[in-house]
Amino acid sequence: MRHWTLMLRINAALVVLFTLALAVLAFAGASVLRADARHEALREADLMMGSALAIRDYTASEIVPLLAGPMHATFLPQSVPSYAATQNFLKLREAHPEYAYKEATLNPTNPRDRAADWEADLVQRFRNDGAVAELSGERDTPMGRALYVARPIRAEAECLPCHGLATAAPRTLLDRYGPNNGFGWQPREVIGAQVVSVPLSSATERADRELMSYVAAAAGTLVGLLLATNLVLYVLLVRPLRRAVAIAEPLSRGEPAAGPFPSTGGEVGRLVRAFERLRTSLEKSLKLLGPP
Repeated sequence: MRHWTLMLRINAALVVLFTLALAVLAFAGASVLRADARHEALREADLMMGSALAIRDYTASEIVPLLAGPMHATFLPQSVPSYAATQNFLKLREAHPEYAYKEATLNPTNPRDRAADWEADLVQRFRNDGAVAELSGERDTPMGRALYVARPIRAEAECLPCHGLATAAPRTLLDRYGPNNGFGWQPREVIGAQVVSVPLSSATERADRELMSYVAAAAGTLVGLLLATNLVLYVLLVRPLRRAVAIAEPLSRGEPAAGPFPSTGGEVGRLVRAFERLRTSLEKSLKLLGPP
């Protein structure tokens, strides 16, 4: 079994190398697939943000003119672009609760738009650095891990008639929401943030499944390489050495050789040919010495 000892040593070394290679491939694959999952979530967030902006623009250009007359008698929140965008995504959440859109405001007219603590931190970052146009990150939610994208909301000129001084606000607005919230905004002041949240769990689960398939395929390939390597080693190395040993052992005990050493190529062939020359020299020497 000595020839198998050599094979076992070679296999042990190959298994270590293949295991390290598999670990490197798995780590690299996990990094790439997780990055792809995050990019996919970012694309979804950008799509949702674009949809919200489209709804706001549509409301401002087509709905507000239609409601201008009734607004003199009663305040209609449907005329507010941010209200329209929020309502649209509330309908979406009925079927997809893991997605969220909010126009989080520090001092909102509608209490439902008041920024939560983590959203208020985002708004404050926009207020502290006017050059920041977008923030993104990850957070844990009751629905699982989520990725958020936030953009600042500024008080534009068209906002100030309703959100400047409370005394100058439309009476219908005051009748609906009261005079205490949503006023005092300044021109171009960051008063809130559009915040989109999309789930990461589904994308990461899909990435994990792809990683398992990738690792299984890589492991199968490495096992195939290991088997092929064993076959090549056996044909080119182990089998010639085994035959050479079978012939050399009787010679070492002074017994007649069972035949010539096998012919093979490479370094093993050189070794076998050296044994063959040694066998020939030994036989000639024994003939010169004659019988004992």
